[in-house]
Amino acid sequence: MDKEYIRHKLKHNTDRLISVIKWVVFSLVSGLVLGVIGAVFSRCISAATQLRIVHKEILLLLPVGAVCILWLYHILHDEKDGGTNLVIDAIHSDDNIPLRMAPLIFVSTVLSHFVGASVGREGAALQLGGSIGNNIGKLFRFSDTDRKTMIMVGMTGVFSALFGTPLAATVFSMEVVSVGIMHYAALMPCVLCSFTARGVAAYLGAKAPFYKIGELPPFSAGNACKVVILACLCGVLSAFFCVCLHKGSALSKKYLKNQYLRAMILGALILILTVLVGDQTYNGAGGDYILSCLVGDEKPLGFLVKILFTTLSIAAGYKGGEIVPSFFIGASFGSLYGGIMNFSPGLSAAIGMGAVFCGVTNCPISSFLICCELFGFSGSPYFLTACAFSYVVSGYHGLYTGQTIVYSKYRSNYINKHTH
Repeated sequence: MDKEYIRHKLKHNTDRLISVIKWVVFSLVSGLVLGVIGAVFSRCISAATQLRIVHKEILLLLPVGAVCILWLYHILHDEKDGGTNLVIDAIHSDDNIPLRMAPLIFVSTVLSHFVGASVGREGAALQLGGSIGNNIGKLFRFSDTDRKTMIMVGMTGVFSALFGTPLAATVFSMEVVSVGIMHYAALMPCVLCSFTARGVAAYLGAKAPFYKIGELPPFSAGNACKVVILACLCGVLSAFFCVCLHKGSALSKKYLKNQYLRAMILGALILILTVLVGDQTYNGAGGDYILSCLVGDEKPLGFLVKILFTTLSIAAGYKGGEIVPSFFIGASFGSLYGGIMNFSPGLSAAIGMGAVFCGVTNCPISSFLICCELFGFSGSPYFLTACAFSYVVSGYHGLYTGQTIVYSKYRSNYINKHTH
């Protein structure tokens, strides 16, 4: 009996050791590969954006850019593109993520930024990484559970390489799938992949952003109350943004059934709005505008204009994602709030970014970490408070309809419902 027990324990410990070694190897190799891909992708996005800014006539391609993307997906037989929702669904189930998703989202996102669509980059990061991770799992005949871990590893790697936030990237891929629980089995592989990918991307010249928000006021009761009010308003704003995106896409499909005609009309509307605005503030990701908000230079109601631009861009069929636009919206609203409340504009904009990001993704821990990595850990009491209140106030809205709310935000109840 003792020998059988010892044999069983030895086999159990050996299996665990082999599993650890396997994940160390695959995480490091994946980090190397995904770091290179993330760095190349970042350079392509920057080059496309710079060309558009210098040559403003490129904006005239807005009515046809989405048509080209739709045609590209058509010829590669991916017309029912599920986007980031497909990646999330694949972790919930045994759905397959086709490898063609990686080059498709790479090219279409660069094209979207080139012509001036109001989109981000995170959707591309999650889809690129998820597709590559899933197919690495298939290539090496991983079990279904291990393949799902590889999807999260892939998501983490490109997100970390592209955004320069390895802590937030690690947690985000585990937190975004099922709100209320964390896939801790993926923690060690995601950590290794995240830091490796970020190190490779940094070596290849992809800089990690860091924003200065000035001297922080003391975390007093009065200032904490101002933060809570701002966070609650951002929670409402994030829900409004999600409703606009989902309803905008649904209504455009209802009244403009031909996808190519829809792409041309909505692309033309974005072009007309750009001409009316007079500059490219609301085209692309809007990184320069975020910087201006951090010093209190916010355009009146700029967050509402960005919501309109992004809603039209996503409905038209442009690719890239909505998280970076959510940063723009949060920074704009936070800066406006800081001016009205006589509160630090830089801190208000930073809190707005984190709170709106939290509201649209339902990921409070990731949101807190991304704030700390972007703005410094000295503001952590403000960021944590903001994320907590935005998470609750935003309700069950979210960018990704494939995301599942496993446990209620208001009680420790199992509800298992999708965001809307």
